[in-house]
Amino acid sequence: MSIKILQVTAAYKPAYIYGGPTMSVAKLCEVLVQNQRQLANSNNDLELAVYTTTANGKTELNVVPNKNTLIDNVKVTYFKRLTKDHTHFSPALLLALRSEILRSTKNKKKLIIHIHAWWNLVSIFSCAIAKWYNVPVLLTPRGMLTAYTNTNRNSLAKKIIHNALGKNLLKYCHIHATSEKEKSDILSIINPKSITVIANLVELSDYSYVNPIIKQTSTNDILPFQLIYLSRIEEKKGLELLFEALVDLPFNYNLTIAGSGQEQYVEKLKIKAETLKISDKITWAGQVRKEDKFNLLANHDLMILTSYNENFANVVIESLSVGTPVLLSNEVGLADYVAEKKLGWITGLTPDNIKKDIILTFKSSELRNIIRKKAPLIIKQDFDSKILIKKYFTLYSQIN
Repeated sequence: MSIKILQVTAAYKPAYIYGGPTMSVAKLCEVLVQNQRQLANSNNDLELAVYTTTANGKTELNVVPNKNTLIDNVKVTYFKRLTKDHTHFSPALLLALRSEILRSTKNKKKLIIHIHAWWNLVSIFSCAIAKWYNVPVLLTPRGMLTAYTNTNRNSLAKKIIHNALGKNLLKYCHIHATSEKEKSDILSIINPKSITVIANLVELSDYSYVNPIIKQTSTNDILPFQLIYLSRIEEKKGLELLFEALVDLPFNYNLTIAGSGQEQYVEKLKIKAETLKISDKITWAGQVRKEDKFNLLANHDLMILTSYNENFANVVIESLSVGTPVLLSNEVGLADYVAEKKLGWITGLTPDNIKKDIILTFKSSELRNIIRKKAPLIIKQDFDSKILIKKYFTLYSQIN
């Protein structure tokens, strides 16, 4: 039987401005293509393609629209969008999707539409079209179906859309969650056809950290304790809480902030840092190239992510893959994994809690060195792409 998996996403690389979700979709597609012969048995012919838009923040990608393009061996078609905001409205993509559905039906090819993210017009209308033609849908919300997301931004519009259209569409979907926490969040909102938890496929460093350099940081060191935040810069990441926690720390430290965000919000954070008198302790690194990310993480003592909500957080795996311990809020999807494997510290969402746990990590130099030695091997084993991709293919094969 011939199976076609059509990945539908509002943004695809090189739209790196959207951070982890874009990278996760691309990694899934690339690994599927790399393993399609092994995954497809003698009775199944696996085909994969991506429909996306030219979205790149407030600008558009410099790509040829409406043309099938190979991006790292993945067949990607970019379609122009009419709106330049987070709605990503693209009539051309929706028309192409309908045509693909009709073509697959005519050729008696099993088509699965895998939609990534929610609360944009690409995702919602694509799901509606698929439902109209009775085509199975797998939805990976990527953190877009949580109580925090539903009430944080444009909450009234989301409520109206959810009650008028979204609720029935979500009931039609099979849902893929990336963590047990995300699964719990989703089930508090909707009861889908099915829900399956499979971790994100994460791009790991090619460099071997089997014998990492152990950092000898202690309370007597003159060198500052090197903290790093590496992610999109936005309100849900809890940077204001982190800044307040850094005030009057009883040791020398430096915080590197790597990532990009809306200029107005970044400026607001810089003003807050000035007000708190910690600006001289902060290095604003801006957007970091993919090839520089792992080296940057490896050269810090602790990666911090104090988010109000994260369905997964790729940076946690990226950091641990090079041996850098992590300090996470208890609202990060991977917090349970980190606690279970003893690869870092979990904190609460108050400045006092965060400060207390930063001090604890600073004093725990022996434990940090243990994590630096053992984490890369654990991550390599637990997030092996060849093992994870088999789980994804099993999920695809079960959807009907």
